[in-house]
Amino acid sequence: MVSAIVILIIVMALLGAPVFAVLSAFALLGFYVSGVPFAALIVDVYSQFSNNPVLYTIPIFTFAGFILSESKASTRVVNVSQAMLGWLPGGFAIVSLCACAFFTSFTGASGVTIIAIGGLLYPALIKDGYSEKFTLGLLTSSGSLGLLFFPSLPIIIYGVVSKTSIPQLFAAGLIPGIFLILILSLYSIMTGKKTQAKRVSISFHQILTTASVAKWELFIPVILLAGIFSGIVTLGEVASILVLYTFIVEVFVHKDIALGRFPAIFKESMVLVGAIFIIIGSALTLTTYMIDEEIPMRILAFIQEYITSPYVFLIALNVFLLGVGCLMDIYSALVVVVPIIVPIAISYGIDPVHLGIIFLANLEIGYSTPPLGLNLFISSIRFDTSIITLYRACVPYIMILILGLMVITYVPWMSLFLITQFSIQ
Repeated sequence: MVSAIVILIIVMALLGAPVFAVLSAFALLGFYVSGVPFAALIVDVYSQFSNNPVLYTIPIFTFAGFILSESKASTRVVNVSQAMLGWLPGGFAIVSLCACAFFTSFTGASGVTIIAIGGLLYPALIKDGYSEKFTLGLLTSSGSLGLLFFPSLPIIIYGVVSKTSIPQLFAAGLIPGIFLILILSLYSIMTGKKTQAKRVSISFHQILTTASVAKWELFIPVILLAGIFSGIVTLGEVASILVLYTFIVEVFVHKDIALGRFPAIFKESMVLVGAIFIIIGSALTLTTYMIDEEIPMRILAFIQEYITSPYVFLIALNVFLLGVGCLMDIYSALVVVVPIIVPIAISYGIDPVHLGIIFLANLEIGYSTPPLGLNLFISSIRFDTSIITLYRACVPYIMILILGLMVITYVPWMSLFLITQFSIQ
């Protein structure tokens, strides 16, 4: 009977059943077989939600990200980036990388970046002399670039699920995130030289002019840095300040968004938040069952029997997470896989903060990894291009990012330097 139900759930998943339904079905089946009262299960999951002081920041940060994506902030950020970096070989490609990373840090790897600013960047890159293959690969792989920067929603969720300090995770992601942008920028510079892509002369007047127009958006990282790492305000208060700030700037300063548009923006952002919370609740239920049945400890014992070196474990972990990243959405991957991986990694002496950066860097790459990376399908729709074409276009970027992932994985200093240097708690 139980085997038949398991097969039925697997078939449901293969037929496209929602992730939360599959997770909940497995969890309920497990508790039913174990004889645990469902009432006790509900109380346990509710307590994990109600006792978590960070979960309430998720809808606030998400709302701020949607406000920015609805405004013309992307155009202003691109303009100032172009004025500062357009003189370099491959300058506009680097501008695109920076702009995508900026917006992904606010919207998460939800495809919003590709949809919101892909239409702005794609024709501009083609016009500047970049090939279609290069442009498609750049924008597709950059659609998840920026997950390591604050106030990235996946970082917050990882911190919640793994019970790791979120300020430490924000600090840990800064250097690795910049490193990934730098190595992609080097590739863009080499491509720009080969294709003789259009460059602009550096103009301090143009830099000052575009920076003046975009100054309110450029001030956002300062607010976040000061708020998160000063200790003066809580993470939730920083999120609330960010919403108020973006609301005032985009409605009353730039006047990009009419007040009447806000109910729709709020609804769109909360639909995403609701989906995330449903997945988190379902995954917490399954996680509770696995912990009660000591499944992580069994997996740990099995792995330790065959893998003794932490270096070999990290290789296996990266291969596994790349597969997870291209098969599952990032929120499901975080709440399902993290509770299993964290205790195993700690047993090998891997810092949970460093593990978080490895985890997110893998998922960042997985979004563009064939055959099922989500960014591939979003780009296919956004740019009206075949999936096979996008597979080929993304290969160079995936190889570069995997090289960067190896450095991040085996040089923990990159993730932990700022934490130890400034004693971030």
